[in-house]
Amino acid sequence: MRHSPLLPLAAAMALALSGAPGGADGPPARPNRKGEQAEPRAEPKPQPRPHGRRVSVDPGRIEIEDGDTVVVRWTRTDAEVVRILGIDAPETRRLEHDIPYAQPFGPEAQAFAQGAFATATQVELLRAAILDPYGRTLGYAFLNGHNYSVLAVRARLAEESVSHYGDNGFPAEAAEVVAAAREAGLPPFEPPHLYRARMRDLARWMKERGLYPEQ
Repeated sequence: MRHSPLLPLAAAMALALSGAPGGADGPPARPNRKGEQAEPRAEPKPQPRPHGRRVSVDPGRIEIEDGDTVVVRWTRTDAEVVRILGIDAPETRRLEHDIPYAQPFGPEAQAFAQGAFATATQVELLRAAILDPYGRTLGYAFLNGHNYSVLAVRARLAEESVSHYGDNGFPAEAAEVVAAAREAGLPPFEPPHLYRARMRDLARWMKERGLYPEQ
């Protein structure tokens, strides 16, 4: 009997929606808060750029990756990836990061960031003293003097992450984010770290069966 070519894709989607990790392959390695596999990694490196104080950034040099990550193109060969502190936004489709499907509200969070940064006439970056384990800058972004993390939480397009990661040396900024989250209430999406873990299980399942999309 000939099987429909849609059956493998339907099974993949069912796995994505079920929340059951690993499917028939057994439980995966326990994910950490960010959804990455909890394997030993190198200790975070010190931040080599100015940190602990706000630095001005030309708004025209900023590119938006998603609701909580931006890239600052300082020069043609110097690009700084900034993971914005205090928040975790729903995910967009990122095949290179094993996220084959966008999370609900992920595109909206990305669009919110694009609009917020595009309309800002003044952008400042407050870097933490260390990079994250993936070499990215950790920092708060201020748009016309306003903490972007607070804006995203108030828009209910990011959840606060201070409760899990701490204040990263910025107690005042972190407290502002937590207060905004309490006022906004629960966001309307699944915690992004759970979604990332589920999508990476799905990506592994799809890759093992040759179903993972190339683009």
